[in-house]
Amino acid sequence: MNIVEFCVSNAHHGTDRLIDKLNKLPDLETIEYGCLGNCGECYLSPYVMVNGETVVAETADALYDAILKELGSQDEHRKALDKLLDDL
Repeated sequence: MNIVEFCVSNAHHGTDRLIDKLNKLPDLETIEYGCLGNCGECYLSPYVMVNGETVVAETADALYDAILKELGSQDEHRKALDKLLDDL
């Protein structure tokens, strides 16, 4: 299960409209928090935390694409680690 965490205070960048879109994806949960503790980032641009990793973009639409890219990258890393463990 992948988790994408949103800061409610970051919604002024349009990140709130990504939640419904992401909730349609399998094996993904979205969580909204009042604050994620990245106030400087929150003020400057759209961002989320994807499985604990910060993902930032210039627009909410670009953030959606960046989230998908990060999820793919994390999946590739997990598969590579699984393969290494299987080879041991």
